[in-house]
Amino acid sequence: MKQEPHSATAAPASAFKSVKEVEATARTRMDKVLADLQNEMAHFRTGRASIGLLDSVRVDYYGSPVPLNQVAQLHVPEPSLITVQPWDTSTIGAIEKAIRSADLGLNPSNDGKLVRVPVPPLTEERRRELAKKLSHVAEERRVSLRNVRRDSNDHLKKMLKDKLISEDEERQALDSVQKLTDGQIGKLDQIAKAKEKEILEFK
Repeated sequence: MKQEPHSATAAPASAFKSVKEVEATARTRMDKVLADLQNEMAHFRTGRASIGLLDSVRVDYYGSPVPLNQVAQLHVPEPSLITVQPWDTSTIGAIEKAIRSADLGLNPSNDGKLVRVPVPPLTEERRRELAKKLSHVAEERRVSLRNVRRDSNDHLKKMLKDKLISEDEERQALDSVQKLTDGQIGKLDQIAKAKEKEILEFK
């Protein structure tokens, strides 16, 4: 399983002096989990052209692997086509080769000035595979959100033990963190459901 994307940002238990700090940190970390999910989902091919599909492509530019969007301008002129306009036309062969060898199932062509990347429709089997992968990725992020809640609750219990907050304050804060978690999981479910619909329905 992929390492939890926000784990490095967890704060030591002694770092918090107020409930507001705990809640603000929890919100920031949860927002990062959702941003990470959306970033990962941008790489899912849905049959609809998107410049995000080419985010992983690296072009050999004078001996260095460079992200495609640093050597060319990308456009989506229609739902099943991406165009790649190199800043320097001498790189056009390297760009086409990089897209072809990126294992994205795409077959680019160029006219000497512009690379055209048709995005073919997905097979039913491939759609189901992607939906399954999406479900797995979304579940990993749900676990990440619950881990943030657990960390926050641990901080609050430690603050109570250290007499930094009262039992009432702890109870209210635990309730607040739970509501935040429920809201963020609701957002995650909504995002994943919309993406799944896009994968399964787009023709």
